[in-house]
Amino acid sequence: MVGHRPEPGFQEAALQKLSENFAENLGRDGVNPAPGGSQRVTGAFALIDSLVRQGVHHIFGYPGGAILPVYDEVYKAEKRGQLQHILVRHEQGAAHAADGYARATGRVGVCMATSGPGATNLVTGIATAQMDSIPLVAITGQVPSYAIGTDAFQETDIWGITLPIVKHSYVIRRPEDIARIVAEAFHIARTGRPGPVLVDIPKDIAQTVLTYLPAAALQLPGYRSQAQAFTAAQVQAAVALLRSAERPLLYVGGGAILANAHHEVQALAERFQAPVTTTLMGKGCFDENHPLAVGMLGMHGTAYANFAVQNCDLLVAIGARFDDRVTGKLDKFAPYAKVIHIDIDPAEVGKNRVPQVGLVGDVQTVLQAVLQACSHEETPLTQPWLQQIALCEEDYPLQIPHYEGEWSPQEVIAEFAKQAPHAFYTTDVGQHQMWAAQFLKNGPRRWISSAGLGTMGYGMPAALGVQVAFPDQPVICISGDASFQMNLQELGTLAQYGLPVKTVIINNGWQGMVRQWQEAFYDERYSASEMLPGMPDFVKLAAAFGLHGLLVTAADDLTAAVAAVLAYPGPVVADFRVKRDENCYPMVPPGASNSEMVGLPEPKRSRTVAV
Repeated sequence: MVGHRPEPGFQEAALQKLSENFAENLGRDGVNPAPGGSQRVTGAFALIDSLVRQGVHHIFGYPGGAILPVYDEVYKAEKRGQLQHILVRHEQGAAHAADGYARATGRVGVCMATSGPGATNLVTGIATAQMDSIPLVAITGQVPSYAIGTDAFQETDIWGITLPIVKHSYVIRRPEDIARIVAEAFHIARTGRPGPVLVDIPKDIAQTVLTYLPAAALQLPGYRSQAQAFTAAQVQAAVALLRSAERPLLYVGGGAILANAHHEVQALAERFQAPVTTTLMGKGCFDENHPLAVGMLGMHGTAYANFAVQNCDLLVAIGARFDDRVTGKLDKFAPYAKVIHIDIDPAEVGKNRVPQVGLVGDVQTVLQAVLQACSHEETPLTQPWLQQIALCEEDYPLQIPHYEGEWSPQEVIAEFAKQAPHAFYTTDVGQHQMWAAQFLKNGPRRWISSAGLGTMGYGMPAALGVQVAFPDQPVICISGDASFQMNLQELGTLAQYGLPVKTVIINNGWQGMVRQWQEAFYDERYSASEMLPGMPDFVKLAAAFGLHGLLVTAADDLTAAVAAVLAYPGPVVADFRVKRDENCYPMVPPGASNSEMVGLPEPKRSRTVAV
């Protein structure tokens, strides 16, 4: 049942029990003893057993004809207490749930689907994981190997379809390769720059009986994780730049989260008194309540983060890739700065911005080397720089507007941030995502959002994956009325397993970010962006799934309403009606530099901030 957290040694104990029960399972579970310590099993058994040996406790999936032999072994494994399968209502939900599970835990997420439409329904979730470097193993059923290429029922070339959006992929041709392929898939997914790996298993391979040897040597002669490609000379060069910088800025991305490098990032920032800005993916890696934090940078970043990046003399990019939503007009990004770039992927270093020092390696390992090369008594030169940024923050704070007769979206999100500061937060994509990024101050791995692909419908399935991993922790999904409708069927999954996810709908009756762009750049021609016609009653919808629904309007007390959402013991769908035409600011227009933000408040005119 969901809510059970495997105790330490869970996997080992389960495997020992399985080994002891091989004899009594003879003829019942499809396992037969064979000479030399091996067993005669089906390919499906070998697949599930290999997953268990990789430490898999949860699989998110949806069955179908081609994958049924595997699901039969899932049934038996659940009976043995080895793992739990979570039945989603759509395969896209399985991929997003596995993705959220991986982001929150740091482990490889696993999703499963059948051939044809089942496999293709995983594609958006696989692409989401690829863009954000999330470790994921997607297992798909396939038509029997002898039928591949005949346009058989529910046949698709999922290997070919996903080739551009995976880190690696396999089609299992021989049942004897299953243990090795599963081990390799997990190794590839979680090492180096993480990413999704596809494993496609034809139905006849799953049904074939083989002599199963669980231990399998990896066969990856061309695979290099690039864990430690940096040199001592490069470390010394980086330290020299840090020591001489008067206006340094740490620019921290998702690679620092993936490397669990939050302690090292804070130590480096404090050592040189360097302010820290994060990307959307990097949120949570640095305490945003810390005096050196300047929040998120980029298209909807804080004004003071964007001013800082445009005026720094040293930019230290840590696990970040100079994405277009961060840089604005690339040739005007950080125009006065020398650059140190730290990343595990050598393809990223120099791809968009050529650094003075490039350090290729695991982010945590590189930062530890840099810190070891520094003196604990460094003398930072940054006090005037920090004062300039502080004045800029005073002049251009993030705004939480209040209107008579309606709630602003910012008020709602800020109230959740106040009452549930330590919750896991997932988001969908759009204005609400940017407001959440601006006003939530998350800890490591507690901010979970589709950044690179920008996938609407991601939030609630990701939240259910997080809740499965952490059944006793508060999990809140910040969604929009348009995004929520993309995967609302997963309310059924929340209901089936009693997952107490709180889904907060910031409801303005629009595809909010689309409407904002149409207002700003398309002369207010609101083409196909209004969502009020046909909008369901979300409270009644929740009730139809047997869940608690709540409508919050300006007539209600916001503080009490948020408290009621958080206090309810089960799943909640909370429909917060907010000002319909509120825009998300600051905003860097497309093609502009980060210093050309629009929507800033009027600064204090008593002084000029030299930033």
